[in-house]
Amino acid sequence: MADTPRYVLALDQGTTSSRAILFDHSGRIAAMSNKEYPQLYPQPGWVEHDPEAIWSSQIACARNVLLESGIHPSDVAAIGITNQRETTLVWDRVTGKAIHRAIVWQDRRTAPLCDTLRAEGWEAPIRSKTGLVIDAYFSGTKVAWMLDNVPGLRERAERGEILFGTVDTWLLWRLTSGRVHATDYSNASRTLLFNIHTLAWDDEILARLRIPRALLPAVRPSSEVYANTDERIFGVTIPVAGDAGDQQAATFGQACFAPGMAKNTYGTGSFLLLNTGEQPVPSQSGLLTTIGWGVGGRITYCLEGSIFITGAAVQWLRDGLGIVASASETEAIARSVGDTGGVYLVPAFVGLGAPYWDPYARGAIVGLTRGSGRAEIVRAALEAAAYQTRDIVHAMETDSGIPLQELRVDGGMVANNWLMQFQADMLGVPVQRPVVAETTALGAAYLAGLAVGFWSGLDDISSNWAMDREFAPTMAADDRARLYRGWQRAVERARGWARDDAPGPPTGQ
Repeated sequence: MADTPRYVLALDQGTTSSRAILFDHSGRIAAMSNKEYPQLYPQPGWVEHDPEAIWSSQIACARNVLLESGIHPSDVAAIGITNQRETTLVWDRVTGKAIHRAIVWQDRRTAPLCDTLRAEGWEAPIRSKTGLVIDAYFSGTKVAWMLDNVPGLRERAERGEILFGTVDTWLLWRLTSGRVHATDYSNASRTLLFNIHTLAWDDEILARLRIPRALLPAVRPSSEVYANTDERIFGVTIPVAGDAGDQQAATFGQACFAPGMAKNTYGTGSFLLLNTGEQPVPSQSGLLTTIGWGVGGRITYCLEGSIFITGAAVQWLRDGLGIVASASETEAIARSVGDTGGVYLVPAFVGLGAPYWDPYARGAIVGLTRGSGRAEIVRAALEAAAYQTRDIVHAMETDSGIPLQELRVDGGMVANNWLMQFQADMLGVPVQRPVVAETTALGAAYLAGLAVGFWSGLDDISSNWAMDREFAPTMAADDRARLYRGWQRAVERARGWARDDAPGPPTGQ
């Protein structure tokens, strides 16, 4: 073993799997472990996780990556945490036992409460304070639902017996055996409860949602030594020194440090973030104003477009329809046809995120003819990821006044060369895929490593970024516009579908 630790360990707790990755100083992967865990759907529109499955899968990956690589825990300089955001947990302060299943960010059960808040006039004050729109996506209404629906929970919360956290807080609590109840600025900014200007929990919003302040974690910088791990976990203590929500971590991992730089992560959903510098930019176009990270005493803000379903649409093709055996075969299937024949797939399985924010939208396939088949539907599912990204880019350019020059991309879907080319064609700008595609975990590692001096600064990190391939647009502008108009028409047909007051068929004919 070397005297100086040679690696940083990133814990990347995602929506469908947990992974642990060891990075060296060059930002390259030294070893990786991954473990899927169950998705729970108790009723339509509800999505839950078992908090113990989150923890057990994540800690198993952390131990496995060290064991299988032969790297001793003492050779790890720090641990960084990154996590599925907005997913909401509550647990007993004394026992650490979860009180309820985790309510996942995709869950739509609080849409009626969001309707009530809007009707009461809360849209403008919540947006001005938090940078967010009122939507079931965020943690605040999920906490309120638990307090209202789990017998005795509100009373216990008011007595200070219960703790709330997003997944990073849950992992940090477990890693330190309950010594630290904290989150970072980026995760706090996704709760609907945090004022991104004052950098504090907002008492007015807490009062309206009847959420006792005693539940809430301390909010700290994204790059800072939070605590050491309990020695029993790895056999030695390791500093936990980085924490950021997955999309902010990916933006950091992509070295998007200058205002105007942007990345898109194609995972279960897709999330496009544009660095806007040290001043928050309010959105008039259905985007979110969010905190990117807090590093070195400075806050970096981002505009974000949140797309709920992209990769999950491919999972649906595999697991729901059974028309593909694996995601990897979709590229060849898409190439097998010249176009979709006018077919569009709108993957609004849990509503639509930015820029529409329609919890009542539902998935739709439109434009079907007798000639439509498997290949057209598969290609339409991939195209939907690119169309939704264009929706976001247009909104970002409108809000920020900054025309996009290039888009850095990461996530599982970017291995699909056909999709990346179609994305460049839809945007009309180059799409750049880095050598290290695991940029979410890499960002968490960078944040942790900065805090302990493993990396000297942002320039040290930027020099690590390397491009695997650039996809330049080749599609004619007229074709791009024609295809995108069709997408916009398809979206209109999916919107509002699940509303009780949605228009029915005409009568009297």
